[in-house]
Amino acid sequence: MRDAKPRAIYLKDYQPPAYLIDKTVLYFDLHEDHATVEATLHLRRNDGVAGDAPLVLHGQDLQLESVALDGRALDDDEFQAGDETLLVHRVPARFELSTRTRIRSQDNSSLEGLYKSRTMFCTQCEAEGFRKITYYLDRPDVMARFEVAIEADRARYPVLLSNGNAVAREELPGGRHRVRWDDPFPKPAYLFALVAGDLHSVDDSFTTCGGREVALRIFVEEKDLDKCDHAMRSLKKAMRWDEDVYGREYDLDIFNIVAVDDFNMGAMENKSLNIFNSSCVLCSPETTTDKGFQTVEAIVAHEYFHNWSGNRVTCRDWFQLSLKEGFTVFRDAEFSADMGSRTVKRVEDATVLRTLQFAEDAGPMAHPVRPDSFIEISNFYTVTVYEKGAEVVRMIHTLLGPEQFRKGSDLYFERHDGQAVTCEDFVRAMEDASGLDLGQFRRWYSQAGTPLLTVRDEYDPERERYTLVVSQSCPPTPGQPHKEPLLIPLAMGLLGEAGNLPLRLAGEAPDAETADNTHRVLMIDAAEQRFVFEGVGEKPVPSLLRGFSAPVRLEYGYAREDLCALMRRDDDGFVRWDAAQQLAVSVINEVQEQLQANQEPRVAAVYLEACDALLADTSADPAMVADMLRLPGETYLAELAAQRGGADVEAIHGARETVLRALASHCEANWLDAYRRSAVDAPYAPEAAQIAARGLRNTALEYLAAAREEHINLARAQYTAAGNMTDRLAALRVISQRAAAQVREETLAGFYRDWRDESLVVNQWLQVQAAMPGDDALERVRQLMAHEAFDLRNPNKVRALVGGFANGNPLQFHRGDGEGYRFLADVVEQLNSRNPQIASRLLTPLTRWRNYAGERANLMRAQLQRLAALPGLSPDVYEVVSKSLED
Repeated sequence: MRDAKPRAIYLKDYQPPAYLIDKTVLYFDLHEDHATVEATLHLRRNDGVAGDAPLVLHGQDLQLESVALDGRALDDDEFQAGDETLLVHRVPARFELSTRTRIRSQDNSSLEGLYKSRTMFCTQCEAEGFRKITYYLDRPDVMARFEVAIEADRARYPVLLSNGNAVAREELPGGRHRVRWDDPFPKPAYLFALVAGDLHSVDDSFTTCGGREVALRIFVEEKDLDKCDHAMRSLKKAMRWDEDVYGREYDLDIFNIVAVDDFNMGAMENKSLNIFNSSCVLCSPETTTDKGFQTVEAIVAHEYFHNWSGNRVTCRDWFQLSLKEGFTVFRDAEFSADMGSRTVKRVEDATVLRTLQFAEDAGPMAHPVRPDSFIEISNFYTVTVYEKGAEVVRMIHTLLGPEQFRKGSDLYFERHDGQAVTCEDFVRAMEDASGLDLGQFRRWYSQAGTPLLTVRDEYDPERERYTLVVSQSCPPTPGQPHKEPLLIPLAMGLLGEAGNLPLRLAGEAPDAETADNTHRVLMIDAAEQRFVFEGVGEKPVPSLLRGFSAPVRLEYGYAREDLCALMRRDDDGFVRWDAAQQLAVSVINEVQEQLQANQEPRVAAVYLEACDALLADTSADPAMVADMLRLPGETYLAELAAQRGGADVEAIHGARETVLRALASHCEANWLDAYRRSAVDAPYAPEAAQIAARGLRNTALEYLAAAREEHINLARAQYTAAGNMTDRLAALRVISQRAAAQVREETLAGFYRDWRDESLVVNQWLQVQAAMPGDDALERVRQLMAHEAFDLRNPNKVRALVGGFANGNPLQFHRGDGEGYRFLADVVEQLNSRNPQIASRLLTPLTRWRNYAGERANLMRAQLQRLAALPGLSPDVYEVVSKSLED
């Protein structure tokens, strides 16, 4: 372990800043071997806080060349520059502090602060990257106006961008030039952005509801100009949607997006200069899948929505990260639902929660939506803060209803515009606007873990009374052994033979308003509650957690016939999908038990027949049919198995493959019919009907290839004839998983020859191979790490190949000899000093070691112990490793 372990930071220790910055003036002089940054900060004491405290600024990896106070150069005894701070001993109440620092951007492999991505300079300052640019009060509750000048070689860097509006352009001697930018809105340093490069733009405009004409520009390398149209359309749709749904109008005359190849995150919402990972902005039918188009639309919208929920109103400290991210993820999810299928979007959201966030809640890194402490804030850009945070906001929306929620959001924006605030401020605005007391609900922000709702029922046919008994509990999580009851909205219905039944709680009058109501939201706020429904003329099947109304696990003793009934007849799309998933899990677990007992596996006929009937229903939404018939993944099945005592990797894989083949064979005729009827003859368009058809067709192709070897010819023909990347990549996956070795290798080699110049497509090629299940998978991945297409410095390629193997190939990652674990630890060790943020995120599969029994758990733990013993472990990796090894 490290000789000096990194220090934890606690929410309870928050103190307001001793000094504030009114204006920040920056001058960047960019060169090939270095950059200099001249910073002049207009500071003042924070009344009632500072006293006689010295000024302490943050800094990291900076070479300080000069420091001056109100124009006077300071003597050496008047300041102290350390590894992470600049301390100025005595300062007046108001003053200007000027510094000049030198940085080596080209050597900045962490991709935080100012760095080079290929041939361009760019920045990433969230969460604490600005301190790698200059000495500063790098905390989100210090907000200042920024004036920025950028100087660089004109030929190499003709485009110079920063936040706000360009106010001056100058030609300089020696072939250099300078652009000055002014941002009129105060912002914290994490929202600062700079880009300098040889870029070209796709330009458009948008007229806001107030009549402002906004220039829209997407900057890319010249070769990518033909891949920007979808992102531009998405931006304009998001701007209009935010006006229509939230009344939020854009506030500047320009909005810029820049695509960057080397980027740790998906995108960054810097005021008026959004910097995007190129994978999240560039798309075309030839190079991008349907999922890619949807992702670009969602992320463009997400970053734009941050202009209000994150920029105009920002977070006071990093513990409040979900204040901006959870709220904005909810907003972008609603946008995506309005642009496509609301049910399909909820299924996608629930899948992420159940597969990733519930696992995080059950692991060593479990934390509340608003964490109590952290060592490295980058480790808390998590599915808990983002996706569970969005579900918390969604529950407030459910409790208040759309109109009251809109009033609450309006009040929040009006009350806190230009401020750095807390999650409590957001909830209080919702309370004040609606009159609803959310006191108990606040526990969702402070209490970690996934609640469990256990439901049982009783039916009295003589009195036509149906009773639901709902109890809630939550398992202990690190630092929180005891849990208090939460306020949980449980949406429900009752399914009868002819459809969903009217709902009337005991004591309610049977008036028209309630008699025709088939959907109800029950408020679960105690350890156990009873709900009695009257006028229920038949024994119903409960339809529970409709629309995934809360991020909880739910247990109810459904018979398989009940699940089939919900699959066929319930009017809630999420419940239909969930019933199919529950039935599939039940059948897979049964086959797993048979395999472990050395019995001949038999797949329950009731499941096969239910799936065949669903597939034969040509009136059903193809997207929902595809979602309902996809089997739960092996990682999710392993998480469920861990709750029963430990995951058996080989048995899970064998059982799932057995069920998949049985479903493929039993439904072969209908799979073939679905494949044929779902062909899209029209020119490619990333719109809902085409996406749904391609989704069902490619799901059918996967099953057909599993049903019979000759169906590989369908995949080969589709691969050759495909006019879009969705169908081509789907066929490639099938060929890589099911085809004979010669066909597989020839196809993979041909794909690379065709697309080697398209980096984002090559990443897909790497990911496909990382997921191949053969015994040579690890050796293939190791060889690909030496391939010309791979670069350890590029986060996208690391995620595609290394992350694709560790997260997407459970059978081979969990090899019995532990070599998969050793490989991942080796990569983490290499990245620890280069890019600790990516290194720590790669570690997640190893942190789940307690989910596995016996020697496998020991092998995983051994690699964590090996990493823990490394000298110079970064705080990012140290935090994950140390928490994973705690008893």
